[in-house]
Amino acid sequence: MIITTNRLTAASGVCAALAGAIFIGVQIGHPHLDAHSIQTTEMAVRDTLKVAMAALALAGFTGMYLSQVRRNGVLGLIGYLVLSAGYLMVMGTAFVAAFVIPSVAASNPEYANDVIAATTGGSPVGDIGALAMVAKIQGFAYLAGGLIFGIALFRARVLARWATLLLAAGGLVSAALSMMPDAFYRLLAFPNGIAMIGLGVSLWVSRRNLAVTRTGASYASAIR
Repeated sequence: MIITTNRLTAASGVCAALAGAIFIGVQIGHPHLDAHSIQTTEMAVRDTLKVAMAALALAGFTGMYLSQVRRNGVLGLIGYLVLSAGYLMVMGTAFVAAFVIPSVAASNPEYANDVIAATTGGSPVGDIGALAMVAKIQGFAYLAGGLIFGIALFRARVLARWATLLLAAGGLVSAALSMMPDAFYRLLAFPNGIAMIGLGVSLWVSRRNLAVTRTGASYASAIR
């Protein structure tokens, strides 16, 4: 198989769709997080999947941006960078939750509970150092990046517009849900998850259609 820009972009669309599906899937039936539940095998699996989700999402957003650089403009670049920074921090948070916090929770449950509170929209009781600020920056980048990048994609008029609007609105919905109890907090994933699935499928379809068009044009030129 010959690797082309078109195929790489289509692959990034598949990555985005998979990221959205994982984002939603890991939240279904999600247990309440505390120093005890974070040590379970179930949470280790869920948090590992979150790491994979963030990596796939980064590949997907990169494809969305690079597939239409001129149309996205400066606003698209800003949105892409901010949203990517947010997902990089999500990846780091998920990695720590999967491979670091379970060990800490066994010996220092109070600290583990404070870290969990900070990363799920709550307020830690004790001092967790710079992690508190990182959690705030992560939340801002996630919300603001989705809003800005969604608007840029909407203005570009290339990908499914309903999905671009959902990505932009997802940040506002997420901000409201983050103030609610844990059961509602888990719904944070749904707006952005559905948006990523829609954008990923739209990107894949647009690349496939472009490939078909180019193949047809090449064939027409060859028989002239």
